[in-house]
Amino acid sequence: MAIEVKIKDQFIRIGDLVRVSTLLVEKGKSRSYVFEGLVIAIKGRHPNKTFRVRRIAVGRVGVERIWPVESPWIKKVEVVRRGKVRRSKLYYLRDRKGRAALKVKTKEPVKKEKSEAPTARSPRRKPGSKISSK
Repeated sequence: MAIEVKIKDQFIRIGDLVRVSTLLVEKGKSRSYVFEGLVIAIKGRHPNKTFRVRRIAVGRVGVERIWPVESPWIKKVEVVRRGKVRRSKLYYLRDRKGRAALKVKTKEPVKKEKSEAPTARSPRRKPGSKISSK
């Protein structure tokens, strides 16, 4: 049972929310395809090692994709959020619906770049106060 795997200089673990960018070839044309979901399983040994990613599509339908770790079609793998799980396979998430299907404890947030300019907020009103028109 693999707990983590290294793909394109990025370690992913079971329970992580990842964004996988793949190269898709159709009728001689190639385009980039991004699949974002939860890593629910890692299986196999080195040459045949695979990882399974599950996401919730439109209409609360679960979609799973399986990729070989050594696939030439994977362009990039980004970890959006780290998860903390106590199982090696998260197949029990298949029975859950909606947001509960992606509910995994978060371990540590992935560091992102800070925005330079702060956003302006509107002043808050007290509850029950009326808006005066001039």
